[in-house]
Amino acid sequence: MKITPKRSLLILFFILSAISLLRLLRITATTSSPAVHQTLVHTCSSASPTCNTNKHHSQNSFLEKLSQKELKLLLKIISYKSPCNLLVFGVGPQSHLLPSVNNGGITIFLEEEPQKLKFIRKNYMSMQVYKVGHSAAARNAYKLLKHAREDPNCAPLGGPLQSSSCQLALRQLPKEVYDLKWDIVVVDGPSGDKPESPGRMAAIYTAGLIARAGKETEVLVHDVNRMVEKWFSWEFLCAENMVSSKDNLWHFRIRGNSSSKSFCSNATIQIL
Repeated sequence: MKITPKRSLLILFFILSAISLLRLLRITATTSSPAVHQTLVHTCSSASPTCNTNKHHSQNSFLEKLSQKELKLLLKIISYKSPCNLLVFGVGPQSHLLPSVNNGGITIFLEEEPQKLKFIRKNYMSMQVYKVGHSAAARNAYKLLKHAREDPNCAPLGGPLQSSSCQLALRQLPKEVYDLKWDIVVVDGPSGDKPESPGRMAAIYTAGLIARAGKETEVLVHDVNRMVEKWFSWEFLCAENMVSSKDNLWHFRIRGNSSSKSFCSNATIQIL
């Protein structure tokens, strides 16, 4: 049978169509496999605080760890300042390392999740851990930021933290938190991993006030890949005070200034 140019083009068209269909079926089968699904879930959960596709991840945030670079930076700062006064918002699987590095100093942890408290108190009885409450959900972050910008009681000169009327002020912390001058403050809690979860807005704001009450305080904020942590760090810890970072851990150095009327010397950052 003689094959005309027109017939040849039709045959070639059908061959290419068949190849494309086979490739599509192969891609579909591959992306439905458990391994790829787990990779996509992990990427989703780590990229956004509101992404809850990975239910195991969000329900077991205690299993989250600082990366090797983040932990190295944190331990280096503590070692350099030790013995010092170290305040940590949140506990995690590496928390037991911090008091040993801060040998001879005071290390206090503030945690709100009962299961974490139970684990720490059972396995690391020497750690000084207090239960605290964080009522503001992460989804209310922008509303609270707007309030803080408009309410003069939220300014650095708004009065003692424990009696402040600012909605971001943590007024029921242990007495030691208000009495001591802190050399290092670490914000790695509460979870803030979902819109309805307690957010870190008040912890970052409080860290900013505590730091300004001392002489020079190192403040570290974890999970700055998330919008809430990023917003509130810029607002209350300030870009001008940032000295280093590793992965999703930002390091600020804040010099005490009890007479300052604002947190940052530059203009307010506009969040779009």
